[in-house]
Amino acid sequence: MPNLILSDYESVLDKIATKRPSRRSHEKFLRNLFIFLVMVFLFLPIMILVMFSFNESKMNVIFTGFTFEWYGELFKNPNLLEAFRNTIFIAVLSTTISTIIGTISAVGLKKYNFFGEKFIGKLIYIPIVIPEIVLGISLLAIFTLFKLELGFWTVLLAHISFSIPFVITSVRSTLYSFSPSIEEAAEDLGASRLQTLLYVTLPIIKPGIISGAILAFTLSMDDVVISYFTAGPGTNTLPLYIYSNIKTGISPDVNALTTLMLIATITLLVLSNKIETRRREKRELR
Repeated sequence: MPNLILSDYESVLDKIATKRPSRRSHEKFLRNLFIFLVMVFLFLPIMILVMFSFNESKMNVIFTGFTFEWYGELFKNPNLLEAFRNTIFIAVLSTTISTIIGTISAVGLKKYNFFGEKFIGKLIYIPIVIPEIVLGISLLAIFTLFKLELGFWTVLLAHISFSIPFVITSVRSTLYSFSPSIEEAAEDLGASRLQTLLYVTLPIIKPGIISGAILAFTLSMDDVVISYFTAGPGTNTLPLYIYSNIKTGISPDVNALTTLMLIATITLLVLSNKIETRRREKRELR
């Protein structure tokens, strides 16, 4: 009798052991299927845009044939090129200025205690959470109050103003894990405050600075609402150019330009990944 019970127990264990791998494979299949569906949902619109940049027809409805014609027409469209040039200039300038101001502000809020520090720290989140249309109307009212002519510089000021809070938030998140004792140790070893800032503080908070700069650049590149209120009739950006052509239909040369931008972005990501990999390998060798 005990031997019979033992044999039954062993047979149950064998069945559980045989079912366990199938259950794991089933869970793995569902997980991979879910990831695949998410990737399709995210990247299918981009792939369709790239596909229609090679379409012979001007209508982005049916793919009639393969052609490189629109990549040549792209450089014959001065309005599109001017809008793209303005977008790049504004994005680079606003990112540079907002990153410098935002980094200094974040370090100052973390290191120094002053009256209203906590209130200002909470106030920074307001431009992030309020709707863009409210911020755009507010900036337009300020520019009108000071009688500033709407154009390139007002768009630049607007992009700087809404990018600074994002940079401050990104840098502050890095500073929370930063120990002040590291700076004190550097100063005890003879480093000045400027040397401590340049060679100790900034390298440690560099990930937060880089992420804030990338976020500011991305927000400036694709902003429509705030640029719409602050650009004026003489200045155009790429998002505004695309938005103005929605009713008549997006021309394939716009798809060609966005495809080139996508290729440039992927190339930069691959190069930065290779550079970072080489740096890690050199550090491991040391």
